[in-house]
Amino acid sequence: MCVNYHTPTREQFGTLGAFSELPADWRWPDEVWKDYPAPIVRAGRDGGMDVCLASYGMVPRRHIPPGVKVFDTMNARAESIGERRSFAPAWRRLQLCAVPMTWFYEPCYESGRAVRHAIGMMDDRPFFVAGLWREWTEADGAIQTAFTQITINADTHPLMRRMHKPDDEKRSLVILPHEEVADWVACRDMDVARSFLRHYPAERMKAWAAPQTVAKKQEPSPNLSLF
Repeated sequence: MCVNYHTPTREQFGTLGAFSELPADWRWPDEVWKDYPAPIVRAGRDGGMDVCLASYGMVPRRHIPPGVKVFDTMNARAESIGERRSFAPAWRRLQLCAVPMTWFYEPCYESGRAVRHAIGMMDDRPFFVAGLWREWTEADGAIQTAFTQITINADTHPLMRRMHKPDDEKRSLVILPHEEVADWVACRDMDVARSFLRHYPAERMKAWAAPQTVAKKQEPSPNLSLF
């Protein structure tokens, strides 16, 4: 499933709504991987939407206890989101977020081997993906935020069913229509929240080969030293 994606630039936030004024010291990498910092949008205390810099993966590696095998929590399956220990508490509290991106990456095997593909919008605009967030208390007492993305079965989606190994179940991130983002993050009813977990029209999406040319590396964040 999707474990890395391309983030909007600071300037592109101006096209996403009321988020053009971000803290001047916020930094995040162009490509986000596990435990990297990235911006998310969630409900604000005033009833609007707030942007937050968070760590990708619901359980950051530094919070996995010693002796426990490292596990990944970048994606939460919609079918089991209310049962998995890593995600259920945030889901039951409806700690919903929207993850802005310009495209995400998936492997395509149509050539007979894995070729990384980028998947984005036909009009090249940034978009939001449905997610969950939670907070962690760090060793120094600071509170930091982490997030995950929600996925659904994509066996019948015309574009997303092309991704992953031929015999694997096809999965897709939940792309939120722009006009539904505010309603998603503000949702306080679990049944209504589930109604958002549906496919985005394939004809509004596109995919292209995007082989990885540079090995990923952890990029330190000047404002989130623990990341």
